[in-house]
Amino acid sequence: MSGRRIRCSWCGVQLTVPPRAQNIQCAVCKAVTQVQQHDRLLGQAQSSLHDATNKLKGFLNTVSSNINSMVAAVNSYPMQASSYGSYAQPARPISSLMPFSAKGKKRAVLCAVSYYGQRHRLKGTVNDVRCMKYFLVERMGFPNDSILLLSEEEPNPSLIPTKYNIRKALHWLVQGCQSGDSLVFHYSGHGSQQRDLNGDEIDGYDEMLLPVDHQIEGTILDDEINATIVKPLPSGAKLHAIIDACHSGTVLDLPFLCRMNSEGYYVWEDHGFLSSTYKGTSGGLAISFSACDDHQVSVDTMETLSPEP
Repeated sequence: MSGRRIRCSWCGVQLTVPPRAQNIQCAVCKAVTQVQQHDRLLGQAQSSLHDATNKLKGFLNTVSSNINSMVAAVNSYPMQASSYGSYAQPARPISSLMPFSAKGKKRAVLCAVSYYGQRHRLKGTVNDVRCMKYFLVERMGFPNDSILLLSEEEPNPSLIPTKYNIRKALHWLVQGCQSGDSLVFHYSGHGSQQRDLNGDEIDGYDEMLLPVDHQIEGTILDDEINATIVKPLPSGAKLHAIIDACHSGTVLDLPFLCRMNSEGYYVWEDHGFLSSTYKGTSGGLAISFSACDDHQVSVDTMETLSPEP
């Protein structure tokens, strides 16, 4: 009868353990793995993973409840003149940055920048946006032809995440936006900061996204992102942004920032009082989920191997 399989405690290569064996020597690195000790550590790891999963579920339930409360509070807040003034949306001519036709009440731009051939290449960005597309289509009812996916693996040159292509995709996202529309912008790639030149940032820095050609064409600043996909949102329209990048806390330049601790408690910070221009929408709702704070960085996680059957 064939034995079961474990991994070498030193080099990780897969080993076949004979029945009733207490230890086994790796044929590759010659290290000896104690079978009983391996089983005990595996059991402890599985128990810890189970506990962590339960804690995470509880935390996500708390966060979800609080976010629903926040959204309800925002929706119920009366629209009135404030120290920000009001933003009157100007007539927006059809831009040369819009070669695509906007389709449907649900639209999404999913952008994965991997930086192939560059020093700081990322490995998980394409997987991120593919998972997001699956979620939007299968769980949220987004039509396939209403989702633009930009990545370096796309054969169509207009879908490579260059600065030009990302900018035109963001214009496409809000083109003809109306009440009842649901928009999603998901970016997975590098982010950075630079000195704020117009005095509208509390920390003195503008946040920015780094397209694949940023070393030649430059970056996309938070001021431009706000003007492109936040300010045009009309009443009744919603935008959800998921930004998985370094220094992404306020990369949409929204007027308010919600800080939440590990227990789900939150406070609001006013980030619009320094600006001479209104940073909010034209009556719609814009929410951004960021991978980290403006002063923080985020990195690729290590790839893990699934246990063999």
